[in-house]
Amino acid sequence: MPELYFSVTWPDGTAQRCYSPSLVIQDYLTVGASYPVAEFVRLSEQALTIASDRVREKYGFACTSAAAMRDEIWARAQGYPHGEVRVDGFERPGN
Repeated sequence: MPELYFSVTWPDGTAQRCYSPSLVIQDYLTVGASYPVAEFVRLSEQALTIASDRVREKYGFACTSAAAMRDEIWARAQGYPHGEVRVDGFERPGN
């Protein structure tokens, strides 16, 4: 599966590098765009769920890394009741 990292900046200026086991995240988030925290959580959760399902279809098991990333994003978002998350970039491993 073509995996992808996506970099974001949280409302307090903290950067985070996130993982997706599929390129589908690019269909949900746009580089340079900022999303209200709740919207970012919703979009990333949808994309990571689809990515995990694609892994399940191909390999017969869900991607635990995608589930862990969903959980990490959700937990981190709890600290930001307001503000926006900026998508800084996408990076393919090895590029």
